[in-house]
Amino acid sequence: MFMSNPFSELSASISPGIMQAYIILMILLVVGGTILDMIHKKSAQYFFENAKKAKKSATRTVDTGEKASIAIKVLAYEVLTSGEFCNTRRRLSHLLTMYGFIIFVATTAIMIFGYPTPATPTPAILPQLWHIGALMLCAGGYWFWFFIRVDVSAEGLSWYRFERADLFILSLLTTATFALLWSFTQSSGIAGWSTLFLVLFIASSTTLFGGVLWSKFAHMFFKPAAAFQKRVTRADGSRENLPAEYDLTDPAVQAKFPDIPEYMGKNPPYMGLGIKRESANHY
Repeated sequence: MFMSNPFSELSASISPGIMQAYIILMILLVVGGTILDMIHKKSAQYFFENAKKAKKSATRTVDTGEKASIAIKVLAYEVLTSGEFCNTRRRLSHLLTMYGFIIFVATTAIMIFGYPTPATPTPAILPQLWHIGALMLCAGGYWFWFFIRVDVSAEGLSWYRFERADLFILSLLTTATFALLWSFTQSSGIAGWSTLFLVLFIASSTTLFGGVLWSKFAHMFFKPAAAFQKRVTRADGSRENLPAEYDLTDPAVQAKFPDIPEYMGKNPPYMGLGIKRESANHY
């Protein structure tokens, strides 16, 4: 199972050209769905208008070199290591799901386009990575679905409660799950079950890539842009029109806000974000 390319074996019944055309179609659906999502939600318009507004209230100019440095920090922190998640479990779950998805999708495309038939032997590392990626995706995704989701872990709702917002994670999980079951049954020679899981695998992946407009798939592309813009507003002093992070023990700050020493004393402690003091589990 782990050593064989399932798509190469499938080429005996489905033409490699059809599989390749399907991959291209899914890419077009993602691009089209993302563009329609941007038009419908006016995401790009919001970012540009927000950037213009931030420029007006900026206290300094951020040059190209500094913006490049900020972009590298966003790539290293928010994108590659998901540093925006303060909760360790949520961060690990997200990393498993994200890297599992990337490995799974990349190796799928490589095997279908590069090694579509048994006539072109597939390097053993590719099917191994394909299965590992699917398993990583399942581990991170099911961990999130059953134990980490806010409406389950903090609000006490049932794990089987389904809404349209859950379309992305559920189609992602079913795609990886049915892919593994299809690979297992195909390598085991269980023809009937293999065909069933293949059909479910295709249906799930079509829902995943074709349902971008109705799911959170496009969110993956917006998050880095939002993180970059947030860092730029902090660097230029506009801070998205939010107040500065004051040192409450600074005499100048206490002179500007005299109610601080009046109610909190001249040396008030830093209490941090209230939202992080206690986990939300009051259902």
